[in-house]
Amino acid sequence: MKLPIALSNRHIHLSKEHIEILFGEGYELTHFKDLSQPGQYACNEKVDIVGPKGTIKGVRVLGPARPQTQAEVSFADGFALGIMPPVKDSGDIEGTPGAKIVGPKGEVEIDKGIIAAARHIHMHTDDAEKFNVVDKQRVKIKTFGERSVVFENVLVRVHPTFALEMHVDVEEGNAAGVKNGDMVELIAE
Repeated sequence: MKLPIALSNRHIHLSKEHIEILFGEGYELTHFKDLSQPGQYACNEKVDIVGPKGTIKGVRVLGPARPQTQAEVSFADGFALGIMPPVKDSGDIEGTPGAKIVGPKGEVEIDKGIIAAARHIHMHTDDAEKFNVVDKQRVKIKTFGERSVVFENVLVRVHPTFALEMHVDVEEGNAAGVKNGDMVELIAE
């Protein structure tokens, strides 16, 4: 049972409140390009993330607005910022470190929300049935090639609007020698 993989670079999801603080009152995010998941898109807007040790400039904002602000960074990014981002499922920001977010019109200090996103698979409900998995199940994924690896503890996220795709951060993808669109195999447990 094979599915495509995509590498996720650092990015940030902003709440409506934080969009207005960073970009101005009444500001609406502007579309740069669609992402693989329906309704999700990269924005033209970028912000800087400031940690105790350093700054990462030009972090792409992803839309649409979310209920809470969350930045997804790599471990190397965390090192540059002076923040150790815990591996968390997207949306689970309790107990995570914060940082200063700087935009063109203002800045906001978030007390939580910096994570290294857990590897996960987006699956449509039909795909979940085909793969015989359920929402929030953890599975193993095998890559192919010279540097093939088995990713363990991969979260399955099932929703009727999702398109089938596994997401890993750039560091994991590079270490495994995979690139966007490569096929990987779900290993039955």
